[in-house]
Amino acid sequence: MSARTLPTVADLLADKGKGQKTMLRYFSLEEAAAAEAAGIDISSVPDDVLFHPGYREMAPTIFSMTGRTHLEAGTPDDYLRWAADAMNRGADAIYCSGSFDTVEYLAKEFIPVVGHVGLCPARATWTGGFRAVGKTAESATKLMRDVKDYEAAGAFAVEIEVVPEAVASEIAKRTEILLWSMGAGPGCDAQYLFANDILGYTEGRIPRHSKVYRDFAGEYERLQRERIAAFREFVADVEAGAYPENKHLVGIEPGELEVFREGLEQI
Repeated sequence: MSARTLPTVADLLADKGKGQKTMLRYFSLEEAAAAEAAGIDISSVPDDVLFHPGYREMAPTIFSMTGRTHLEAGTPDDYLRWAADAMNRGADAIYCSGSFDTVEYLAKEFIPVVGHVGLCPARATWTGGFRAVGKTAESATKLMRDVKDYEAAGAFAVEIEVVPEAVASEIAKRTEILLWSMGAGPGCDAQYLFANDILGYTEGRIPRHSKVYRDFAGEYERLQRERIAAFREFVADVEAGAYPENKHLVGIEPGELEVFREGLEQI
């Protein structure tokens, strides 16, 4: 088995139609290291994590994108300046929920751009809130047009979120760019979940498309109980004189101690 290397945009596009990639949104260097060890292919990472000096040591072969929504980034010029800085600081691609004009503006400067269709949280008011998109022929047709508009604008990939599987599969067959599925079925090019859902520490409702593999929330609660118990035992030891013991202390030779004490009288 050959060693993994960091893929390029060209590598990912060349793999279209050759199977499913795995994609995670994670939130710490520890999760990045775990994703690398597990063989995750693609990640979406908050910029403060991706820009950390130790990030690439933790995730040397994960294709890593970061981004800002159009509500955060400002004008296309602001977006471009931020995107260029992000690329210089280690990002492999940029997520953009802005207009097709903004996507084209970034892509023309050779920024690898990932768009978003379906349930896009930053634009959810236009699609009826946090609900599935593409359940009617009219809505599904608009999704197809949006993907083709992203393709024409120069995006190389699109997140497709909470869309009927049959719709996403038909769209994937008719575009040259990558579709990364979050709740849109296996007919796309990657399966995308959030680490907090997989690890079971999501606060509130877990999305229907997510799958919980571990109970980190319960483990965190257990660890907090253990913290409190340990701190209480420390308090009790101090109050009872059980801490510190001799093994916790540094000694001094008796002769040196005597000289020190004599010197204290002079001081």
